[in-house]
Amino acid sequence: MKKNIHKFSAMILSLSLIICGCALSDNSSKTATEDVSDSSTLVSSEADDSSSSSSSIVVYDDLAEPDWEELSENSSSSASAFYSADSTDTTASESPYPIDDNLVMVFFGDSQIANGRNNGSDIPSLVMYRTPFSTSINLGIGGTTAAIELSTSDITDYENWTSKCFYGMVLALEGTVDRNKLLADYPEVLDNMNKINPSEVDYYFIEYGANDFFTKIPLDKYGTDGQINELHTYYGALSRGIEKLQEMSPNAKIILMTPFYGIYKDSMGTYLGDSYITSNGIGTLADYAKKMNNIAEEKQLYIFDGMFRSKHDLYLDTVDQYLMDTTHLSLLGRQAFGRLLAHIPNTMQHYEPSAYRQCDVITISNFDPNEVYRMDDESLKQNFPEEYESYLRGEYILVKPE
Repeated sequence: MKKNIHKFSAMILSLSLIICGCALSDNSSKTATEDVSDSSTLVSSEADDSSSSSSSIVVYDDLAEPDWEELSENSSSSASAFYSADSTDTTASESPYPIDDNLVMVFFGDSQIANGRNNGSDIPSLVMYRTPFSTSINLGIGGTTAAIELSTSDITDYENWTSKCFYGMVLALEGTVDRNKLLADYPEVLDNMNKINPSEVDYYFIEYGANDFFTKIPLDKYGTDGQINELHTYYGALSRGIEKLQEMSPNAKIILMTPFYGIYKDSMGTYLGDSYITSNGIGTLADYAKKMNNIAEEKQLYIFDGMFRSKHDLYLDTVDQYLMDTTHLSLLGRQAFGRLLAHIPNTMQHYEPSAYRQCDVITISNFDPNEVYRMDDESLKQNFPEEYESYLRGEYILVKPE
């Protein structure tokens, strides 16, 4: 595989999209929630370890846990191959960056990643359709957490390992636990894992948090009474699993995806609040997103925001369009986030200007799933002059000068 040798150069960008000529739309019309400040799609210095101290935070013991197994939808996928090795013209490219003709992207996650896998409308497939010469491998399993379940006492009994949490899936990929036993009930996921050669992986995408929230997994070991193994915590399991991936795939880039915004009801169907104010007694789902941001900052990883509306308007007044049950992304929601996520490998591979990743903001009411995001020449020239010159030289295989 030919590796793209250019460095990941955009680790810390300005938090102000105005500086880069991008307008951040905030269509929040309802005020029932604590307004958490917008988060950058890169590592943000705004993130901290503390839970919100707002008096509006409400703790509920009667949270109705959604069915996190894979959901099916009646609507068929309209996901077509936007870009592929057959349809993308690369012959005119003068790019000094070599094209990776076998880009491998591996996705870990819960049902947000697994949903749509049966018809190719899952997020990994939607990202693949928009990324040239790429293969997406979906390891998502509904109902799973990042951390080892608190009920698992012996976390070193690898011979009898049963946890399909993120850390357990990494152990299976590593070969420490028997993947055939672990994934016996998920033959498609097992088949996908068997396709992976860790040394050839270009990107890992990691998305967890909602199930950790619902099952009251501690954010970290410092927020608990007494002694707890860090692998039983959200922070600890993510950190340790990422370190193992970095050992197995030292050349791969790791993308963290925060849990997605949602709203919550009790067992009687009464609205309780949203991800900013509804606490499980440990923290809100927004706190789990902040904790993931902490990990990204410490490990200098890219983080994708599904919570704080820096790239989208998923909020109280748009949940019916983004979500199908107040929690799981709808087909339209997956298509929207698939487009946003695809900018990450496309800009890191120098297939399109980084301006696209920085400036694409989706308003769901105006979103066309078949649209390909473009920035007009004048805006690119004015706000990203170096990338504009690269564009004129034909260096971006997805964007050709007219």
